[in-house]
Amino acid sequence: MGCTANGVAAALRAAAGAIAEHRDELVELDRAIGDADHGENMKRGFTAVVSSLDESVPADPAAVLKLAATTLISKVGGAAGPLYGTGFLRAATKIGDAEAPDVVAALRAALEGVQARGKAVEQDKTMVDALLPAVAAAEKAADTEGADIAAVLTAAADAAAQGAESTVDLVARKGRASYLGERSAGHMDPGARSTALILRALAEAAR
Repeated sequence: MGCTANGVAAALRAAAGAIAEHRDELVELDRAIGDADHGENMKRGFTAVVSSLDESVPADPAAVLKLAATTLISKVGGAAGPLYGTGFLRAATKIGDAEAPDVVAALRAALEGVQARGKAVEQDKTMVDALLPAVAAAEKAADTEGADIAAVLTAAADAAAQGAESTVDLVARKGRASYLGERSAGHMDPGARSTALILRALAEAAR
């Protein structure tokens, strides 16, 4: 069974709650290897998404994702706004009727959008290190007979969490953290962590 525009809106509200709850953690992660603004920027962006949804929920899942995309691009500072915004915009083009295969296609499109925008690849110590294994896990889960949206997103969230953890040992090759060189190792990438948090919230909402 697919999800509705209201279902996608509820999932985004859950994601906003997760980001708000972990705002300080994201700030501290970014303080170690960046500008210490990722947590506040993400909280501001997702708070604005919720405010827009409170005013009116668009008619279909794709329109809800487009609303989130444009809001994040305009409200989230730094690199995160364009990257997350592009991800949501690309996802909107594939969400369709929001059945499990559509969700997988949307995740794949989001990954491709983020990589096209940020030029990051695996082990660059970015959100791609969470998103790439998440997409692979979602695709694998979707191949399981009867896998629903919740199962697909749970698999993605589990893989994203592991991917975020894997960034701790990496040396950053993209973004501001790359200026630190070897000193960037030993710290989790904040973008990978926020990606994992969002996917976990989406999975829990889908349940």
